[in-house]
Amino acid sequence: MKAASVQEIKQSLKNLEVPDLAEICLRLARFKKENKELLTYLLFESDDPDHYIKGVKEEIDIAFAGINTSSIYFIKKSIRKILRMTNKYIRYTGSDVAEVEILLHFCTSFKGLNVQLNKSAAMMKLYDTQIKKSNRCNFRDA
Repeated sequence: MKAASVQEIKQSLKNLEVPDLAEICLRLARFKKENKELLTYLLFESDDPDHYIKGVKEEIDIAFAGINTSSIYFIKKSIRKILRMTNKYIRYTGSDVAEVEILLHFCTSFKGLNVQLNKSAAMMKLYDTQIKKSNRCNFRDA
């Protein structure tokens, strides 16, 4: 089955009645956790981006506090998991300002670890990439 283009979906959604549209959104929310999280953001949290960013920063702090520092392998694995979570939350906002704030908080927390990650080229490259990503953002929202 070939997926329809975004334009085709947009046209079809415009022709639907409000109850039918709500039913489609609810069905969409049942299938994937990310769909439900995105709908939650759009319905409840998109009107207060500062509060959302603060919540994401708290989640990042909690995740960094829970890192198993017994070996570099577990540290790398945990940091990659936190970065995936961070990027997911950034995708929900669609805002460059939020992206920069969240990425800089991730990088600050990363540097705040009491582990010498500068010995790991992969972790330093990951850190540098996030810094470059935050510098690349153009502030069309500001």
